[in-house]
Amino acid sequence: MTRRRFLFDTPDRFVAGTVGAPGNRTFFLQARDGARIVSVALEKVQVAALAQRLTDLLDELERRGIEGAAAEQPLDANGGPLDEPINEAFRVGTLSMGWDTQDDLVLVEAREIVEDEEQTEEEEAFDEEDEEGPDFLRVRLTPIAARTFVAQAVGVIASGRPPCPLCGQPLDPQGHLCPRRNGHAPLMN
Repeated sequence: MTRRRFLFDTPDRFVAGTVGAPGNRTFFLQARDGARIVSVALEKVQVAALAQRLTDLLDELERRGIEGAAAEQPLDANGGPLDEPINEAFRVGTLSMGWDTQDDLVLVEAREIVEDEEQTEEEEAFDEEDEEGPDFLRVRLTPIAARTFVAQAVGVIASGRPPCPLCGQPLDPQGHLCPRRNGHAPLMN
């Protein structure tokens, strides 16, 4: 199948968002530039890891004195809901990020999950010019746009189900069988 490349150079918007109720949400990364919108599905832990790694990268750039990498106030940490239509272009298997020293931009790349045994070999031999291979989304962001993404992504992650005060596992609306109470529901007063 021919590879699809979704390239965004400093898009109007790059956010993480969800569809569905807490406990049954699907997570997306979404880039929008004008009327062009691309949404890719991924796991909550991938969003959390991307936010943490971007924070680490931006903090390191700030420490090195790179102009524009300082921890300024994000543009709009709320981010709002995902833009419509939300059509999943692909499911993310690999996320990567980096710093473009020539243009002083943060690079975020999401590659489609590969289902066969040759996944690790394909990941190592990834050539974006090759017409065959996994689809990918590449977004180039200013440092302040990357910090805005991080603040918004952290908010999306935190808006899920509250954690159990005893074990830390997510609480369902109907309660949960806590392993710290040997599977028993909490005592009622």
